[in-house]
Amino acid sequence: MNHVPLKGIIAYPITPFDQNEQVDLVLFKKLTERLVLSGSHAIAPLGSTGVLPYLNDAEKQAITEACIQQVADRIPTLVGVSNLTTERTIYHAKFAEKAGATAVMIIPMSYWKLTDNEIVRHYDAVASKISIPIMAYNNPATGGVDMSPTLLKRLLEIPNVTMIKESTGDVQRMHLLKRELGEDVAFYNGSNPLALAAFAAGANGWCTAAPNLIPELNLSLYEAVQNNDFGSAQNLFLQQLDLLRFIVNKGLPRAIQAGLNILGEEGGHLRAPLQPLANQEISELNRILREQELVS
Repeated sequence: MNHVPLKGIIAYPITPFDQNEQVDLVLFKKLTERLVLSGSHAIAPLGSTGVLPYLNDAEKQAITEACIQQVADRIPTLVGVSNLTTERTIYHAKFAEKAGATAVMIIPMSYWKLTDNEIVRHYDAVASKISIPIMAYNNPATGGVDMSPTLLKRLLEIPNVTMIKESTGDVQRMHLLKRELGEDVAFYNGSNPLALAAFAAGANGWCTAAPNLIPELNLSLYEAVQNNDFGSAQNLFLQQLDLLRFIVNKGLPRAIQAGLNILGEEGGHLRAPLQPLANQEISELNRILREQELVS
């Protein structure tokens, strides 16, 4: 098993719906193929961009299978399997492994604030049932729990937990991870506006929905960092900063769906309670994309 199978630009596809708010698997496969052909280094369905909490078990399984079948081993797949209960998380993790996922990503989800011991037991229980690597996802804004470096270090003692995605939006946290967890830790940035700072701090990759709209800029930034050309990297990052801020501030599913439509791609529909961007917001997004010369 490759314990750290991911690096580079890890792209998040949206989960599109039809007019009746049913998952549109045909469109999902088409959008996933766009991400593969654009040069993304891995595909990660069923995260925040993929509205994981709004899907039932059958829909999650269908998206998992559709993604893995479409990618067809051309690049790695990182499947989100998070759930409120440990039992359901294990269920989806086992399903993803059987379907052929390269790795799975888990964020601790709970109505009640979980203790460190509860979180460790949760990850350990899932890891004991699968053999593929696990990425521990720290995003207190959506999960409600901020996993400290001390807790993350405990999680890394679990053999399958080999990667950490950090989405607190605090670049100092990334430097702290390196100091506390060691140079060999594989951590990934999940905060779009901190992409450059995270790479400078040693991130192995960037988990982002931005390749749906600006894959060339995302990939060029990563390549510049790999070449230690931080002058070019800074210029490339600044070119995309307005868009990165926009998609985060407006909500990833809404913003990506609208952006795809602006680019002439079918973006599908959203599932309530999510609603499309307002006309003024679409105009703002159109302006940002026009500045990138992506639309006329």
